[in-house]
Amino acid sequence: MRMSHIGIDARLTYYRTGGISTYIRKLITWLERLEPNGRFTVFHSRKARESLVTRFQRAALWTPCHHRWERLALTAEFARFRLDLLHSPDFIPPRRGARRHIITVHDLSFLHFPQYLTAESRRYYNGQIETAVRQADHILTDSEATKADLVTILDVPAEKITVHLLGVDENFRPLPPAALDEARARLRLPQSYILFVGTFEPRKNIAGLLEAYHLLLSQMHDAPPLVLVGQRGWLFDETQEMADALGLQDRVLWREDISAADLPALYNLAAVLVLPSHYEGFGFPPLEAMACGTVPVVSSRSSLPEVVGDVGLQIDPDDPAALAAALCRALTDQPWRAAMREAGLARAASFTWERTARTALAAYQTALQ
Repeated sequence: MRMSHIGIDARLTYYRTGGISTYIRKLITWLERLEPNGRFTVFHSRKARESLVTRFQRAALWTPCHHRWERLALTAEFARFRLDLLHSPDFIPPRRGARRHIITVHDLSFLHFPQYLTAESRRYYNGQIETAVRQADHILTDSEATKADLVTILDVPAEKITVHLLGVDENFRPLPPAALDEARARLRLPQSYILFVGTFEPRKNIAGLLEAYHLLLSQMHDAPPLVLVGQRGWLFDETQEMADALGLQDRVLWREDISAADLPALYNLAAVLVLPSHYEGFGFPPLEAMACGTVPVVSSRSSLPEVVGDVGLQIDPDDPAALAAALCRALTDQPWRAAMREAGLARAASFTWERTARTALAAYQTALQ
């Protein structure tokens, strides 16, 4: 019997880091471990020098990600590979790339909050999502929240969707004191701080966080500084202007120079991790924080409750006073923090990339039947 030929579109890893790119990299790593003799081809951007594979076949594609003619151009490029199944982890598949198609829909933030996207992004995602979910033979999602969105907003049959919660990298763990002292000095970090990790964009609700932090300082004058780690996104200038208007210039530290390798130390050294997003498809920062022993304070919306469970605190992202109160407790209630640290470590240990990849494999097998 002929072995099925499965393709994975990994072009996005050349253009972006974090988020979906992390998902693609970890999925490929674990698929190679679970199916070392499988017939897989991983498609890279023609510009990519690195290879994501050690066992699977590697192929290069000329079509760039998010190009206006992407679906048509990819159809022509994939024709010669004669794939039985194509997995599109960035959810927009070619018009026809294989006998069967699986897509991963990470979130529908572009439908919930179109005002938070650039016009170009709105055209790309909003204009193609309905076609993508109709065309797909099966859909993977990162959370039950996104599955529910697909069912209620786009009328996708529930049986067409499989949830596979994502994993946490083994580098996120409690680190020894000596390593933390070295990292604190090298990265010029305060002795204590509130940590935010993510893109500086409206969907992350940094404006609400700044307002809540301003309230916290009025109640707790010795509150530690707020350290925001990430990259500039949509409407960053307006957010920075708000911090200045609130008089937070000396209390808010914007850090765009933190490498992925330094993130575990950053979480370990933080007093609390805060992510008050209006919407998240999954939410790596609270999971990574828990794996490092740091308590999360997160929004009670979308997928974040699925990630943190009963660990830490959940707040209404539209209520800055509630967020300020939650941060105050996380900073001052030491017995509670100790209990949450242990609960977070235990919960984070249940999120593995092996489980994610096994669920994806099962979806491939079902689609190929």
